[in-house]
Amino acid sequence: MSRREEVEYLFERSRRFYESSSILAEKGFYDLAVFCLEQSLQLYLKAALLELGIDYPRSHSIRKLLEIIYKITLKEEVKEILSRFAVELGALEDAYITSRYVPREYTREEFEKLRRTVDEVLKIVGGAAGRRS
Repeated sequence: MSRREEVEYLFERSRRFYESSSILAEKGFYDLAVFCLEQSLQLYLKAALLELGIDYPRSHSIRKLLEIIYKITLKEEVKEILSRFAVELGALEDAYITSRYVPREYTREEFEKLRRTVDEVLKIVGGAAGRRS
């Protein structure tokens, strides 16, 4: 698979996880919906790094991926979202771990707040990477 194909594959997988989160939320499966949001954002950030010419690290940390994107692009908007959404980004990272090992319930309100966070990060990172989300 070429780099371009991998980028497009990751962006497509990101989109599918995002759409899956909405379907799961409609059914009231908020724990799985939040997990899908995390996966969507993680894959999007990895695709954005590849698109910027950087191999992404073997990390599941959204914050670490965003820090790398900031170091490459020096876009203040990226740095600002790390601070503004610190709690929400941490909650998304936790969703990755808790989905596998710890029973954790989420409410619709939590899901909606995390979805708004993901939407904002996608918009800002897409602009920083020269891509529309």
